[in-house]
Amino acid sequence: MNQNLVQYARQLRLSGLLCSLELRLQEARTQQLPHEQFLELVFQDELNVRQQRLIDKRTQAAGFRDHKTLEDFDWTFNPAIQRQRMYDLASGQFIRQRRDVLLVGPPGLGKSHLAQAIGYHIIKAGFQVFYCSLFDLVRDLQADQSPAQLDRTLARYLKPDLLVIDDMGLKILPPKSGEVLFEIVMRRYENRSTLMTSNRPIEEWGKLLNDVPAATAIRDRFLHHAEIISMKGRSYRLRHGGRFEGPEGEPNSGSTPSGPGKRNEFFP
Repeated sequence: MNQNLVQYARQLRLSGLLCSLELRLQEARTQQLPHEQFLELVFQDELNVRQQRLIDKRTQAAGFRDHKTLEDFDWTFNPAIQRQRMYDLASGQFIRQRRDVLLVGPPGLGKSHLAQAIGYHIIKAGFQVFYCSLFDLVRDLQADQSPAQLDRTLARYLKPDLLVIDDMGLKILPPKSGEVLFEIVMRRYENRSTLMTSNRPIEEWGKLLNDVPAATAIRDRFLHHAEIISMKGRSYRLRHGGRFEGPEGEPNSGSTPSGPGKRNEFFP
C-alpha cells in the first residue's frame, strides 16, 4: 500500500479510513470500481467509525447502571407490554416534540431495563442522554457545594436531550426531595424531554416525596405533555420462585442519606 496515503490519513486523523483502506483498494482493483465509488466507500468507513465512537462516548457519559437494549428484553414473558410502543419511543420522536414519558407499574416488570434501553437507542439516534435514580439526583443537588460546582451539577441534569429518572418509590428520600425534583421538572418543562419510572401510582407521589404541594406541581408540569404507560404483569424475578429482591433489582429496603452533611439551598 502506498505509504504516502497512510501518512496523509494519519495526519488528517482518518483512522476509520486507514483501517479499511487496504481492503477497499483491493476491492477497487478486483471490481474495477470508479474513483467516485471508491472515495464514497472509504469516506463512509470513516464516518461509521466516528459515529460509533460518538455513540460509545455518549453511552459512557449517560451513566447507565446496565447496558440494556430492546432486543434483549423478554417480550414473551409479559405480552401485555407493548413492544411496538417501546420501539416508537426509541425512535426519539417524543424528544423532537419535547414530550415526556412515564413508565409506571409494580416492581419487577422491567421498567428500568426499558428505560435504559430506550435511552441507549436514543443515543444511537443522535441525542444526548443522562440516566440517574431519583435518590441520586436529590443527593447530588442537596450536597454542600460552591455556586460554581452547583451550576455544573445542575447542567448535568438540565443539558441532556433526555433525562432518565429511575426508581420513583424505591428508596426513602431525604427532606425537600419534592422541591429538588420540581425544580428539575420545571426547568426542563417544554425545553427538554424527561423519562421517569415509578413503582407507585401517580396519586401516591405526594406521600413518597413527603410534600403534597410539590408533588402536585410536578404532576401538573410533567404530565402536561407526557405519555403515560401503565405496565402490568408478573415479576421477572419471581418467575422461578426466587426471593424477591426489590424493585428493578435493588434490595427491597428503604435507605436514608448517610451522615448529617450540610444542605445548600440548592438553587440560585
